[in-house]
Amino acid sequence: MKILAIENEFKGISSDDYKPYLKTEAMAVWELYKKNFIREIYFRKDKSSAVLMLESESVREAENTLSELPLVKEKLIYFEIIPLVAYPGFERLFK
Repeated sequence: MKILAIENEFKGISSDDYKPYLKTEAMAVWELYKKNFIREIYFRKDKSSAVLMLESESVREAENTLSELPLVKEKLIYFEIIPLVAYPGFERLFK
């Protein structure tokens, strides 16, 4: 299942609060990328936030896996999880 995960920050967090965890976060993300759980990862141009395309068995698995990231564990960020399905609109072309 393809899942879009959009990073959000909790209010009241300063950039200094993230610094001790950024290297371990990058390592954890790299490990998930190598396992093909994270298929694509981007950073938004309009604000400091990551957007991840995941491949997961379920929304629950995606939530559980992302909950192990250091910045999530430290309650600095959370993810909006959006399950995706194939676009059905092309079927209209063939009816």
